[in-house]
Amino acid sequence: MALGIPQLRESIDVLDRQILELVAERLRLVMQVGEVKRSLGLEVYDAAREKDLLERVAKAAPAPLTAAMAQRIFQCIIEESRSLEQRHVSDLSPAP
Repeated sequence: MALGIPQLRESIDVLDRQILELVAERLRLVMQVGEVKRSLGLEVYDAAREKDLLERVAKAAPAPLTAAMAQRIFQCIIEESRSLEQRHVSDLSPAP
């Protein structure tokens, strides 16, 4: 017998928590990247990197996720990551 709605939703909830943990881990890495960029005098925004990432996610999107869906999801992740990185870098003490 197929799983019922409560069991399916419980599985979704577990995955949602895992996704949140992975996004948080990604953001911690983004903050570290920001620190390195700052020490090297680089800008937070890297258009080529973002374009490359969106192209890679589109190509890697497994069904039923479409390339466009994957890109929209990652566009949100990128925007939030960039915003956090900018805030984090600006909160650091002045660069040497």
